[in-house]
Amino acid sequence: MIGQSLERTGSIRFIVFFIILHLSIYSLPINARSNEHASFPPRGWNSYDSFCWTISEAEFLQSAEIISKRLLPHGYQYVVVDYLWYRKKVEGAYVDSLGYDVIDEWGRMHPDPARWPSSRGGKGFTQVAEKVHGMGLKFGIHVMGGISTQAYNANTLVMDSVKGGAYEELGRQWRAKDIGMKEKACVWMSHGFMSVNTKLGAGKAFLRSLYRQYAEWGVDFIKHDCVFGADSNIEEITFVSEVLKELDRPVLYSISPGASVTPTMAKEVSQLVNMYRITGDDWDTWKDVVAHFDISRDMSASSMIGARGLQGKSWPDLDMLPLGWLTDPGSNFGPHRACNLNMEEQKTQMTLWSIAKSPLMFGGDVRKLDDATYNLITNPTLLEINSYSSNNKEFPYITATRVSRNMHKSHPHHPTANNISTKHAFGLTSCKEPKANTWSIVDKNRGQICWNQYSSEKPEKNFCLYNRKALLASDEEMKHNQLYQGKLHLQTNDKAESCLGASSKQKLTSKDYSRGALSPCKLDANQMWELHSNGTLENSYSGLCAVLNPVKAEASSNGVRSWIATGRRGEIYVAFFNLNPLKTTISAKISDIAKALQNKQNIQGASCKSHEIWSGKDFGPTKDSVSIQVESHGPALFILRCSHA
Repeated sequence: MIGQSLERTGSIRFIVFFIILHLSIYSLPINARSNEHASFPPRGWNSYDSFCWTISEAEFLQSAEIISKRLLPHGYQYVVVDYLWYRKKVEGAYVDSLGYDVIDEWGRMHPDPARWPSSRGGKGFTQVAEKVHGMGLKFGIHVMGGISTQAYNANTLVMDSVKGGAYEELGRQWRAKDIGMKEKACVWMSHGFMSVNTKLGAGKAFLRSLYRQYAEWGVDFIKHDCVFGADSNIEEITFVSEVLKELDRPVLYSISPGASVTPTMAKEVSQLVNMYRITGDDWDTWKDVVAHFDISRDMSASSMIGARGLQGKSWPDLDMLPLGWLTDPGSNFGPHRACNLNMEEQKTQMTLWSIAKSPLMFGGDVRKLDDATYNLITNPTLLEINSYSSNNKEFPYITATRVSRNMHKSHPHHPTANNISTKHAFGLTSCKEPKANTWSIVDKNRGQICWNQYSSEKPEKNFCLYNRKALLASDEEMKHNQLYQGKLHLQTNDKAESCLGASSKQKLTSKDYSRGALSPCKLDANQMWELHSNGTLENSYSGLCAVLNPVKAEASSNGVRSWIATGRRGEIYVAFFNLNPLKTTISAKISDIAKALQNKQNIQGASCKSHEIWSGKDFGPTKDSVSIQVESHGPALFILRCSHA
């Protein structure tokens, strides 16, 4: 059972995504082995191609069979059908289309029978789950938050899964339009789904019937999308978590998306889920790999790795590993190609994901799994670290000597050194973050509010916004004013017709994700703000608060980074990452490692032997330091075994 495994090992190990098909495989870190899983969605899920959801029942089961034989022995346990399994594969249907979904009389999504023939007759995924379980794997699905716009427009009845039949309260039956919140449509699929009002008994009844149905189908893993990050919906996450606790068997609970997530936001959800995305979509670019170092460090420093979660532990999710045979973003049928990361960069990504104990989620086509990729994602040392290590943290006390034909420069590593300048950019964070309490009214007559000029992160010049006044007394404006009475509709100046929105209207990758983009003023919750007396500026759509974040301009190189962890047999893991474009010698003192680990392994003054896994070299004994020359964009990973004479 998953619950037993979670308690035993406490982590979610690996996740494998099949890039061509909407299928995924997950395997999770192992301090809770139950969290292991595997999944495959195609890497073209931002595409507006009318046939972007290509996975069929036959293809899914064929891929699951491959996973069962090749990856299950290494811990990849969950096969997950990715999004849009309910959408018909017909001309005119695309990611954000409306009216092409298969729903039942209660407004709940059902698999498209043309692609999932065993679902006919209301069986859903029951037979698919049974076959997957027969292979020794666990079965999961991707679901969207709230209720579909199609069900809302059809005004379907809400099911009472406790009493049976339609939900009744206050002497009437409740329907989709009673619970749907059109003003809170999903940011990146605004025509497809909207939030439901969880304050209503009918809203809770709809969600309960939805997740009980998934459990009846035999689902072991649920990825709940459009409820975190820019789409933050803590109310729905909380209620779904409660429903999953009520089930007679454990179901792994994952939420996304996760761009711009902070440790405070993570703490709000960590006890409710098993894994949560903390980054935007990850693709096979070096810039995307580097973008994960800071957020990984922050989660570790906040003790979020392996924190208490739903019926076990929870894990920050760095998103999939885009390795092997892939498709381009926005393309589901080709051109198919090999991963753009070179092998050193791939090893860096796999090493960071493992030592940061992220769920491992492979993002390539398992039907074309080459030996190099297979050996990388099944590396026994990395899986051991991901599963059983502890005290995982970034280790800053390293020195680096860059190697080039013209110079040899040695210096201690400092993350903010090397000619980095600071500017500011608009962003969002939890309203509980202290830095959110920095807005104030400057000119009440003009409706001007500004980022507090006395903030510790003072921008180069004051950043101010102006409340937009309604231009027309139209029925739409009047209805809007009633709905958002007391809220602010903010422009960059008192004449502009561009307003500030809380989040982008599309799902972007970590490399180009931006927040607070200006767009034409609309009567939309996404553009509504409330200034509280404590200085927080809260968005009506996401419930997150506006901030100005420092943006560090990249220097000529990104430096070096390091992580450490302890193993279950007393070994110590030390990972070096060379983010420079030049080969670099990286070193760490044994005494500094001992201090960072608070000498938990009793290595102060000990003699240590070490083995570096990527070169295969043995080093030691030494009481002083470990040092190695690391290739550009590459990692080194030491296993230290220390003893006192």
